[in-house]
Parts: sequence; structure tokens; C-alpha cells
Amino acid sequence: MPLHPDSRPTARGATADDDVIAKADPAAPAVDSLPGDRYLNRELSWLDFNARVLALAEDPRTPLLERAKFLAIFASNLDEFYMVRVAGLKRRQQTGLAVRGTDGLFPREQLQRIAERTAALVSRHARCFAGDVQPALAAESIRIVRWAELEAPERERMRAYFREHVFPVLTPLAVDPAHPFPYISGLSLNLAVVVRDPDDGPELFARVKVPNNVPRFVAVGSERTTSPREADRPARFLPVEDLIAAHLGQLFSGMEVVEHHLFRVTRNADFELDEDRDEDLLQALERELARRRFGPPVRLEVAASISDHVLELLVRELDMDAHDVMRIPALLDLSSLWQVYTDTDRPDLKDRPFVPATHPQFAEGEVPRSVFARLRDNDILVHHPYHSFSTSVQRFVEQAAADPNVLAIKQTLYRTSGDSPIVDALVAAAEAGKQVVVLVEVKARFDEQANIGWARMLERAGCHVVYGMVGLKTHCKTALVMRQEGNQIRRYCHIGTGNYHPKTARLYEDFGLLTADPEVGADLTDLFNVLTGYSRQTAYRRLLVAPYGVRSGIIERIEREIAHVRAGRPGLVQIKANSLVDEEIVDALYRASLAGVDVDLLIRGICTLKPGVPGLSERIRVRSIVGRFLEHSRVFRFGDGAIAPRQTPVAIRESPPSPQESAAVAAAAPGGEFWIGSADLMHRNLDRRVEALVQVVDPAARVELDRMMRVAFAERTAAFELAGDGTWHRRVSNGDQPLVDPQETLLRRIFDKVE
Repeated sequence: MPLHPDSRPTARGATADDDVIAKADPAAPAVDSLPGDRYLNRELSWLDFNARVLALAEDPRTPLLERAKFLAIFASNLDEFYMVRVAGLKRRQQTGLAVRGTDGLFPREQLQRIAERTAALVSRHARCFAGDVQPALAAESIRIVRWAELEAPERERMRAYFREHVFPVLTPLAVDPAHPFPYISGLSLNLAVVVRDPDDGPELFARVKVPNNVPRFVAVGSERTTSPREADRPARFLPVEDLIAAHLGQLFSGMEVVEHHLFRVTRNADFELDEDRDEDLLQALERELARRRFGPPVRLEVAASISDHVLELLVRELDMDAHDVMRIPALLDLSSLWQVYTDTDRPDLKDRPFVPATHPQFAEGEVPRSVFARLRDNDILVHHPYHSFSTSVQRFVEQAAADPNVLAIKQTLYRTSGDSPIVDALVAAAEAGKQVVVLVEVKARFDEQANIGWARMLERAGCHVVYGMVGLKTHCKTALVMRQEGNQIRRYCHIGTGNYHPKTARLYEDFGLLTADPEVGADLTDLFNVLTGYSRQTAYRRLLVAPYGVRSGIIERIEREIAHVRAGRPGLVQIKANSLVDEEIVDALYRASLAGVDVDLLIRGICTLKPGVPGLSERIRVRSIVGRFLEHSRVFRFGDGAIAPRQTPVAIRESPPSPQESAAVAAAAPGGEFWIGSADLMHRNLDRRVEALVQVVDPAARVELDRMMRVAFAERTAAFELAGDGTWHRRVSNGDQPLVDPQETLLRRIFDKVE
């Protein structure tokens, strides 16, 4: 196998301070001297993240339909958490692998705490919807109604809809000695129905699956409002399960319907692929995908009104425990509120729309220049969604596909969209005779089936397709273009923090570096040789690559900051990531704090580090930004503490800094390093994935990363902050003064420019 996570040689990073990178600081405290209870539980930390999502839904300052959207996001997040994380804990418990976690808890104890914490969050979630958001929507003439609330003409329309669109796809399944309890697919809505013969027959049980090929909420009709904005708008939605329940008599003709209740099952959707078997990876993956449908149940959601005897039957037949049951006091599966959000044309109740700006370096002048001509001048750092994906990264790939001087394109694809212009460009390049190599990671969770489709389509077009690597997921976001220019071949590169996905590029916050730097080009050439062949390259020039070099490279640079402080110079570590779990890196950050290094962490999701603990982490602070866009970029900064970013306010600007400004910043901080890339600080990323971080050396790009970090950690910035006891606190104001939303600050430059 080309890469192996057990061996982590030191990465070669071109830096002026390589001579002070220490293997181990003899003055630093040993790991054994750090307290044993220094880690937070990762699963509870994830639930805290979802609670931050819920806080946005609960906030009356959030536009109303955006609040409904955050309720949907909370619900879908929780589904995936149970399908993967809770399922994993249950599997570990059932197989006897009851090993304590780093926080000292056994799987059984974790599951108990998860159940308690989830119950509280689900209750908050239901209260927010039923007691706050739903009434507020009704006040705006957007109503989710029940069958009993419909007027006679509306019922007639709904009966016709039921006959034409719903009834034909319903299949009631009886449960009796001749009919075993049916298989309940994961995340499907179901009606548990009790019927009996009206001539004093016994009660019988049946299950009716709510079809997933009809909308969850049926638009009842339009309602005239007093608002001058629009005369008519579709504003009344009937849950389809209500429509089915009102017509159960047609499904059980001649029987009396005694009771009916809604329920939903979540199943284990994680699977382990045996890649050591001598078979095609795609065939093995497709076999496991088929098995995913039949994973064991891990959660049973039921309507709060369900009768005890029906609940007992479900628990028994599904072979579940009572503590796996969640009674939901509101509608089940509020992830369906996405439909209400998208189907309701009320821009006044949503975030203000915006058009991503074309990066100034890509703006067309009087004489249009190609992406390649611009990159020959300097590197360009794009920041999505504020900078347009289509006029930067997408244009880079499309121009490469159309350019007759381009000889080859190599690219990784982890996730992409259903109508991907990136895939279209790669197909066009192959059809034009260019060499196109695409690594499609078919093991990307929940996108496996789609990626198999992309891989086969690219193969049919003549692309050389690699289906990932044995034992590792390829998560790095890289593209390499080889172009003939005179007597030489020049390499152009893109390395990003997000996927080549034009739709999520408008929703996810990510950075991407476009460069013609020869060292980066040589690094990507070497990396693709590892990904597509049998190269065992482990060290690079401007890259840190997992599973070899990311953990060791980060820890070495943290140790360098410790050495700086011990030598009387300032030390600074700033990290922006989705998750921080890896114990080796957490311990290195603790050592840095104890040595006097300032540590700023911007962690969107899971964080197992305890900040601000006396004698351990007094110089560490942890923030989380959860907002309109999903904070997704991974940015690492080491050094340059003399700038004192904790005190210095910096405004965000649209135009790039002048060469004089960039030179001044570079001269003021010769030892500081900035890195961006795909890796979160988790075991799976550092040990079981191919990840890539690239060092950002362009002065203008470094200034932009510096400005972003300063805004994120400024005292005037609104954010969630983590305390040493594991609790998160939201800061939205300083007394009577509201704090600044960092995403709105970045958007403001676009709005100001347009207006």
C-alpha cells in the first residue's frame, strides 16, 4: 500500500525558521504530567454544536423562514449523528469492545448521556417549532394545517389529490401469523394502524408507509393577505400523513380504524468495507451499499400521543430498548421544513440574497486575460461564497479543458453536484484528446452511489479514473493542469478547503489557492503519482500530506512557537477547523499554553480541548461561528505574534492590498506561516485519509488570511465561546452595543459594491 498511517516522517516545509523547529522541547511538560481529565467527550461536543444550530432557530433576530431552515438542519444533523456516531457506539457495546474513551467514559455511559442530552435538545427543538416558529409563520399567513382545519372546498381538492397522487402508491401491510412484521426502512415515515372487524373481531395491526415520492407538505391553496407585497401566495401546507390518515378507511375497507400513530426508525447507515478481499472496489462498495438499507435500528421516534400497547409492539418487533425511543411532542421529521423554506416565495422572511463577487484579480479589464496569464503574475486566494466559484475555480477548469495548449488535467473529486460543470469540463477535455486523470472517492459517506455514477460517466468519456485508495479515503481538494508554453511545460494548481461543488460553494465558507508556483506544481505532481500509482513519496516542498505529514507538521510548528517564547520572542498559534479531536495535537496546544504561547481556536463543530483552565490552558480561547454559511475552511497560522491580533482591529476590504502593503506585512512578520487545506484535526483525517495542506506565501493572500483571523477573534465580533467546563456561551452584544456578525461583515463588502 503506498501510504501507511503508522509511519509519519517529517515533512519538508520551506520556511525561514526550519532551524528552530524542535523535535521535542526538553523544557515542555511531559504528557504524563498533564491532568487525566483534560478532554471533553466528542459525542457530547457534537451535540453542543447542534445546539448552536438550534440557537439560531430560537433567535427572533434570525429571519423567520431562516429559523425554519435551521430547525430542518438541526433535525437532519441529528439523523446523521444517530446513523453514524450512535450506531458506532452501539456496535462497540454489543461486540464487547467496551473500552473507555479519552474522557474516561465507557460506550454505555456515553449512550446514556447522549440520550439525556438529546432528549433535552429534541424537547427544545419541538418547543421552538410548535410554540414559536409555527405561530410566527401563521401570523405571516404561512400555515401548516391539519385535516380538521380545512374547509369543505379544500377537503374536496385534497381528496382529489389523494386519489390521483397518493392512493396508488400506498401499500398497507398487515401483521398476523401469515404476515410477518414488515421491514421498516431507515428515516421513512410510517403510520402504525390498529383496525378491527366491526362485528366484535380482535384488534389487528398494520403498517402504512408514507411514500417518499410525494411532497411531505401538500400545498392546500393560496390565501389572500393584507400585505401589499403580493396579492396571493401559496401559504397553507397539509402534512401528507394527515391526508393519508383521513383516508385510512379506503385502505382498510370494511374495517373499523381504532387508532393510528406516526413513527420513524433510524438505522445504522455506517458500514465497514473489507478492502483486503480480492475483488473490484466498486463491486465491494455496491454490495455494502445494498446492506446499508438493512442496518440495525438505533432510534425509534414516535408521536407523543402514541398508545402504550402500540409502542410496546413496535419496540418488541423492532428489537429495540425502551431508552432508544423518543416521544416527539410536535411533527416528526422536521427536516422536511426545507420544503416549506424552498416552496414559500417570501424574500422578506429570508436572508437577503446576494451574488458572489468575482475576485478582483479575475475581473475582466479592457483586454480579457486568461486565468493562466493572471496566475503567472501572482498567486490568487479566493474566499467562497464571498468570491464566485464559477468565475474562479470553475473558470480555471473550464479554460483548461478548452485551451489547446493544455496537455493534461489531474483532479480529485470527493463530492460534487448533480449537474456539475466541473465534470462537464473534464468530459470535454477528454473528448478533445487531453489526458484527464480523475480520482473519484467512491467511499465519500452518503455520496457513494452518486460518485460511482460520476466515475463511470467519466470513464465512458475517456478519462482515466481512479476509485480512491485501498485503506484510505482521498479527501484532499486538488487540481493540476499541465500547459505547453513555448519550450517548457508549466504547471497550474488549485488547492482548496472545500469540494468542487458549485452549489455548496454558495453555502459553504471555503478558501482556495490558485497558483503557478513551480514548487506547488512539483508537489502536486508527486502527490498524484502517489494517488494513481505506486509511489511512496512522503515528503513535499510546500505541502503537508496526511497520513504522513499533517499531524507531525502541525505539532512541529506548535513546538517552534514554544521555542520562540522560551527564547524571549512572542508565540502564536491560530487554527480554524471544523473539528478538533486528535489528542496529540490537543496536548501540544496545552503545552504551548503552559509555555506562554497565545492559542486562538475557531472550531465550528466538535472540540474536545478545554480552554481557559488554570494551570493547563489559560492562554487558549475557543470560538465557534455558526451562521448563514457553513464555516468549512481549515486555516492554520503559526507565528507572527508581534502583531498582537487579539488587540488590533482590522477592517475587511474588497480590494486586494497594494504591493507596498503586502511587502510591509511580509517584512513585519518574516517567521509567520499560513496554511490552508482539507484536513480537520481528527483521527480519521490524520490517519485514514489523504489530506493536503499548502503553505500560503503570497503576501496579498497572507494579508487576507490575517484579516479574516483578526475579524474572527476581535472582541467586537459575535460568536459562541467555549468555557473550560465544556459549556458554550453565545456573545451577541456588549452591554447595549450589538456585536458584529463576521459573515455579514464579509457580505457587506459585496452589498456595498453592488449598491
